[in-house]
Amino acid sequence: MLLIAEKRSSSDKYDFLRFVRNNGSTSAAQMPRQGILPHDLIHFVVESALPLRHGFLSQVARGADAEYVVRQVHSYDQATVDIEAAQVEAIVEGLQTQLWAGDFDNETFMAAAEAACAARGKPAYDLSGIDVRTSLYERALALFRQWQETPFHKSLSLDFHPRPV
Repeated sequence: MLLIAEKRSSSDKYDFLRFVRNNGSTSAAQMPRQGILPHDLIHFVVESALPLRHGFLSQVARGADAEYVVRQVHSYDQATVDIEAAQVEAIVEGLQTQLWAGDFDNETFMAAAEAACAARGKPAYDLSGIDVRTSLYERALALFRQWQETPFHKSLSLDFHPRPV
């Protein structure tokens, strides 16, 4: 699936993300400007690096509407949310806190990701044996630099390959 992140004008509060599936169908979502890498692009880093099959991007790649998945994963009724979807969201949130902090601290990251899963009533994803700094944080920083270099009114395209179900 192709992700096309469109940077709107400098005065806009939102940028835009289009999803073009391999079958040609599409979906889209607004991306709030945050001063760091947008949340949905952090999903690209996490879901590209880890062997997860049910994260936000994977669901969209398989045909779900992006806005529907966002509402579902952030629903108060977490009983209907797939464990992996909640785990991905928790990892993305944990990584987001590290980007906001401007440096990576593994202990703080792990605590944030575990707390986010616990708040959803889901078990934390087992990240043991994974160099989170290299496989997630540094890749997120590299993508953030690409995003920063993307001029207003231009787009950044990323190729996402979901894991087979």
